[in-house]
Amino acid sequence: MLSALSNILKITELKDKIVFTLMMFFIFRLGTHIPVPGVDPTAIEQLFASGSLFGLLDLFSGGALSKFSIFAMSITPYINASIIMQLLTVVVPKLEQWSKEGIEGRKKITQTTRYGTILLGFIQALGMAYGLKDAILYPGVGSVLLIALTLTAGTAFLMWLGEQITANGIGNGISLIIFAGVISRLPEGIMMIFEYLSVGTISIFNAILFFVIALVMIVFVIALTQGQRRISVQYAKRMVGRKMYGGQTTHIPLKVNQAGVIPIIFASSVLMFPATIAQFIDIPWVQTVAGWFEWGSPLNTCLYVLLILFFTYFYTAVTMNISDMAENMKKSGGFIPGLRPGKPTADYLDRVMTRITLAGAIALALVAILPNFIAAATNIEGVYFGGTALLIAVGVSLDTMKQIEAMVIMRHYQGFMK
Repeated sequence: MLSALSNILKITELKDKIVFTLMMFFIFRLGTHIPVPGVDPTAIEQLFASGSLFGLLDLFSGGALSKFSIFAMSITPYINASIIMQLLTVVVPKLEQWSKEGIEGRKKITQTTRYGTILLGFIQALGMAYGLKDAILYPGVGSVLLIALTLTAGTAFLMWLGEQITANGIGNGISLIIFAGVISRLPEGIMMIFEYLSVGTISIFNAILFFVIALVMIVFVIALTQGQRRISVQYAKRMVGRKMYGGQTTHIPLKVNQAGVIPIIFASSVLMFPATIAQFIDIPWVQTVAGWFEWGSPLNTCLYVLLILFFTYFYTAVTMNISDMAENMKKSGGFIPGLRPGKPTADYLDRVMTRITLAGAIALALVAILPNFIAAATNIEGVYFGGTALLIAVGVSLDTMKQIEAMVIMRHYQGFMK
């Protein structure tokens, strides 16, 4: 392991990229402690101490939301804008044309995504400023606009920071910023468990059970992220000029969790609507209905699972075009042994994808709802572990390690991943 790390340090380009990425992390963490002007921090802390939903949102911002800092919205508006653009690419002809124009088309889509991020960020910032109006020191239209502009500027800066990491650092910048926010909460969670032990709130058995479940979940999420069904493909031999091409056997990797963490984000966003709307309507029956959708309630959990199953199939269907895959395979002279090229191949791939997507959707739903059961089994409250945070942390870690591994293998025969 030490020799593998020394190989990394010997590559000047890779070392510079890692140092640059760590510097960007430092700037991000520094920004989470810069407060938004005109807000009472004590009132914000009381609000976050009263609700688990706000604590969940605070997890992705690395604690910036509970401090109501300039990075309180984190990179969430950019994620929403990217998902909307990805879905619109399928239904809007102009966007679909851009997606097929190579680098220039991707630049146009990226630029449109940036504008969408600013728009969505400003709308979300206005909603947050209005929803937290009791914590504003000097209430008024000017104060709300100042807070909204400050939060939007913070998100825009994080978007730029992520792009700089992607261009000059290692890994995907936006994903790494989310990863840094999630991981930054880990020491605080561990310290909270030790505090529970010291005051006798939980027993040593509860703490050991929590860490064992956490380890099992990490292994399970790694298997879910890496799991794939490999479909064998044979390419026929063909002559091009004086050279023979084809004749080799390869495979199509169909991922079990093709949709990634997107279904959980969609499902949680939909379920947040009732609680969010109820905050602005002070009517008893509205509050009663909102209580049914409270985070962790039986109705909320059941709807959460169903929405994750639905969005997993929906997003997989939108992002994967089985017909185009079968047609491209036919054009390049490839076929699945025992099947005719064209429609029979497309039907087979669709049937296989439907089955493995069901397994992936059920596993995704299990990971998403497991934190509720962990809290009940271990009596450890206030330490969020699992769901979106775990999927993001594991997925980003694996992708970044693969990029480092590729750069190491380019200069050494052996990487650092066994």
